[in-house]
Amino acid sequence: MAKYLGLTKENGHQKRGKTGVLLVNLGTPDEPTTSAVRRYLAEFLADPRVVEIPKLIWMMILHGIILRVRPAKSAALYQQIWTEQGSPLMDITCRQSQKLAEHFKQSGEAVSVDFCMRYGKPSVSSTLQRMHKEGIDKIVVLPLYPQYSAPTTASAFDAIAKELSTWRYLPALHFINTYHEHPDFIEALAASIAKDFALNGQPQKLVLSYHGMPERNLHLGDPYYCFCMQTTKLVVEKLGLTEQQYITTFQSRFGKAKWLTPYTDATMEALPSQGVKDIAVVCPAFSADCLETLEEIAGENREIFEEAGGEKYRYIAALNDNDDHIKMMANIVKPYLS
Repeated sequence: MAKYLGLTKENGHQKRGKTGVLLVNLGTPDEPTTSAVRRYLAEFLADPRVVEIPKLIWMMILHGIILRVRPAKSAALYQQIWTEQGSPLMDITCRQSQKLAEHFKQSGEAVSVDFCMRYGKPSVSSTLQRMHKEGIDKIVVLPLYPQYSAPTTASAFDAIAKELSTWRYLPALHFINTYHEHPDFIEALAASIAKDFALNGQPQKLVLSYHGMPERNLHLGDPYYCFCMQTTKLVVEKLGLTEQQYITTFQSRFGKAKWLTPYTDATMEALPSQGVKDIAVVCPAFSADCLETLEEIAGENREIFEEAGGEKYRYIAALNDNDDHIKMMANIVKPYLS
């Protein structure tokens, strides 16, 4: 039977039975060049989960205007954060995957760990196919978006479902859709902030800046805003902060529609006139530092704050590949590995 139609113990179903963890992040251009950024944005902005405008109208805008103008501007920004290791997001996500694999190895658990990007490379499809060839038929998917939203978490699910729809032998699959209130996430985030406070002193105000989203999404039922506010509530309670010592804001808005408020950049401009001239900024929606944290928050918003009269500004890095972040990932997926 094992040799039926060419199947052997070496290449047949007997090889299967492995368990894998798949980390999914948003993505990054291959290079900080206009052409590479154009390819990346063309894939990213064509996702109907990301831009909810009638497809025909949006494709005309995207290819007729945006992809003619924005790639060069974005490439210049990527060049400011690019390192010898390449894209910070790619480098950090790779290290997260490696450290999580080592964590399971040291704990004696036979778990394979891989990662992919929703847009760009390594793609969802290629990574799933590679895991399949390795005999992995049970996959726990951990999208690295702490707070669920349709444009991020649901889009990752869409890509996985699209690939698996072509498979004859489907793996057992568990998809973790949010961890915004997971105790280990809150503990790791609060510990990172507390460490900064211990080293640099407590600022007048802690700004928790989340990635923005059109306000319309909230009214249509997306829980992202509520999940962000819950993360803030749990973190500031852990830190023992009063209402006067922190503020939640939303960054990275795009287009003319109203997005979730208050806006981070507008807040930076207003705080000094309110007597707040010493702040620390953390971005709890980002599991790894990237363009939106390193350029927009650590760079652009610092300039806005200082030009408005602010005196002390510091960005608290994302959890990246911190040991407690890796431990958090392991503890989130462990219940679904058996």
